[in-house]
Amino acid sequence: MASSCRRPEHMAPPEIFYNEEEAKKYSQNSRMIEIQSQMSERAVELLNLPEDQSCFLLDVGCGSGLSGDYLSEEGHYWVGVDISTAMLNVALDRDVEGDLVLGDMGEGMPFRAGTFDGCISISALQWLCNADKKTHSPPKRLYTFFSTLYSSLARGARAVFQLYPENSEQLELITSQAMKAGFSGGMVVDYPNSTKAKKFFLCLFAGVSANLPKGLGTESADKGVPSQVQFTGQRSRFKNMKGKSAKKGKDWVLEKKERRRRQGREVRADTKYTARQRRPHF
Repeated sequence: MASSCRRPEHMAPPEIFYNEEEAKKYSQNSRMIEIQSQMSERAVELLNLPEDQSCFLLDVGCGSGLSGDYLSEEGHYWVGVDISTAMLNVALDRDVEGDLVLGDMGEGMPFRAGTFDGCISISALQWLCNADKKTHSPPKRLYTFFSTLYSSLARGARAVFQLYPENSEQLELITSQAMKAGFSGGMVVDYPNSTKAKKFFLCLFAGVSANLPKGLGTESADKGVPSQVQFTGQRSRFKNMKGKSAKKGKDWVLEKKERRRRQGREVRADTKYTARQRRPHF
């Protein structure tokens, strides 16, 4: 039972996890198609595109083109980028209307400056927080992605990422690299009080600051659960992401060190003194 709760990005790199079998399963699952369509609809709503106008959009981590189908239905033109050949093959078999590019988002977006009117990405961004190879540095890969995305967007365009963050540290890593690349914006949380319906959308503005949209289902939200976290020049703290922040005990420290080792960082060896409380000096 526990294995079914494992996050896909912990099981294998995306180009291996999304093999032919997984790609077909993903694209034929009616529930998956429905969820993907709903999240794409919300992402496009957050893009705040001009009404009655066809736009040229980028879909990062487009997979088999389920989110692209929604863009086409709305009358937009799009280019999809994905690292999984199997997923893109399914998109080709499905005869999607967008253009498809095989590429690793962590190596940057290969487009000319100012190409796109907006960007959406459904359930892909959290993969960049993993180091799947020894040469991978998540902060560097995030920065490379965000800086090349920033330049490929028209001034004033938005990028909206639906993501499944693992913890508040991951959110801070992502948002700090986005800010470093020049974006402003923040996190919009839909239905913050619901465990099932809660959704995170990173809403980024390129070149022009704007007010962050309100999260859905926030009218009855507790005051302690934020529905948006704006950042412009300061590091945002996401303490309320999962209710109370965990006490930073030994387990927390060991888990953090292990995560850093997986990311290829240098970490001090564990000893009997690791995470031991120090006595205060008077």
